Amino acid sequence: MKDIIREGHPTLRKVAEEVSLPLSAEDIALGQEMMTFLENSQDPVKAEELELRGGVGLAAPQIDVSKRITAVLVPSADPEKPEPIFKDVLYNPKIISHSVQDACLAEGEGCLSVDREVPGYVVRHARVTITYTDIDGNQKKKKLKGYEAIVVQHEIDHLNGVMFFDHINDQSPFALKEGVLVIE
Repeated sequence: MKDIIREGHPTLRKVAEEVSLPLSAEDIALGQEMMTFLENSQDPVKAEELELRGGVGLAAPQIDVSKRITAVLVPSADPEKPEPIFKDVLYNPKIISHSVQDACLAEGEGCLSVDREVPGYVVRHARVTITYTDIDGNQKKKKLKGYEAIVVQHEIDHLNGVMFFDHINDQSPFALKEGVLVIE
């Protein structure tokens, strides 16, 4: 947690630089370290031992590296299927299409770079299609919906200097337009 910069740090408001392809050893190692952080943060024993807050996504700008790299680890909620719903390191991720329907999390969003509760709905696209390069240098295209789509949009926002609370309506934090899907 000591390596994660907090809100107010200028790197969090910069647009991150594209990563050069083929991937450098340094960028591959950074992606692996970011994924290890997420794995450790989701392991109750390791998280307590290392004093980590649980996370499902981490963007390079959050560790003061202004590059378009993010790690995503969305765990399964089904004990019968422990495989993660989505786990990958995304280099130069882009949203290439999205749904008209919007969605938000009922509980709101949190962020490893924000040490306070920020009440309000963070309205995002309910479904997105993304492209990115994975840690092995493969070009990927993936369709995401619901919670995992929200996680990836949150992380891509970090690459663009946007914080989750920028999406909250200042005047009425819990106001929603008709048709917005609220994910429990």
